[in-house]
Amino acid sequence: ERAQLEETVARWRERQHVAREVEEHRECLREKDAELRELARGELPALEARLAALDAMLKQLLLPKDPTDERNTVLEIRAGTGGDEASLFAAELFRMYTRYAERHGWRVEVLSSSPTGLGGFKEVIALVVGKGAFSRLKFEGGVHRVQRVPVTETQGRIHTSAVTVAVLPEAEDVEVELADKDLRIDVYRSSGPGGQSVNTTDSAVRVTHLPTGLVVTCQDEKSQHKNKSKALKILRARLLERARSEQQSEIAANRKAMVGSGDRSEKIRTYNFPQSRVTDHRVNVTLHTLDRVLDGEIDPIVDALVTRQQAEALAAAG
Repeated sequence: ERAQLEETVARWRERQHVAREVEEHRECLREKDAELRELARGELPALEARLAALDAMLKQLLLPKDPTDERNTVLEIRAGTGGDEASLFAAELFRMYTRYAERHGWRVEVLSSSPTGLGGFKEVIALVVGKGAFSRLKFEGGVHRVQRVPVTETQGRIHTSAVTVAVLPEAEDVEVELADKDLRIDVYRSSGPGGQSVNTTDSAVRVTHLPTGLVVTCQDEKSQHKNKSKALKILRARLLERARSEQQSEIAANRKAMVGSGDRSEKIRTYNFPQSRVTDHRVNVTLHTLDRVLDGEIDPIVDALVTRQQAEALAAAG
């Protein structure tokens, strides 16, 4: 915050200086000296352009910031339509986000996972820890569509599968109070892919939030205490997201009337393997570098989405 404040002050001072120069050059245009007028006329366009650029920068710097932008992020990836192929792609997306996190110096901690026997995931929930994680990852929520020929396909036909991604800011304990009376906690024996027992103790935990009916299960750890802690972390994030959604429902309804729903039921991105193509449908950005994108190079897409969000915020601010 301090760095941003310092940048805002620096830009404001520069704007004052440039504004004075613009005014002085405009006054020179009224001088009798022809050479001075010509000099001012030649330099004025660049100064006016710089002044306009500084005004745009200051508007952007003074936009209200999303208070959750600097939070850690709960990332939920689930296989959708497409069976085993969707589960395999869910694992590939999880790797993509893990690599993206590494590039930004963030840490990824798996909170819960439901692996398949083929190396995929029916579901994987992870916590991404690092400054600004939510500000970049929040654009990833939605339906991710994959088009490719599955390994099991003998006719060479392209199949279309889908994976859903939900992105939630991590909730702080003080924001979401979980009263014991509102929780039902069940413990049971955890099982891995194919039903085999992970261990012989009742370490798996299912937490039910009675007021809302939200249910979270966690069985990745051998310790019941650790599984309960992770389940409560996921539950807090989901309750915070629920509260945020309710708070913003009126704004969302108005926006939907203007620009369409844009909700998570609509595909946000397509990964086409035969053409090595990735298209983000929200900003019409297409990259023909699928391998690099799946290796975590998604900043070109995220940057375009950040720019769009800033433009919308500026338009809303008038």
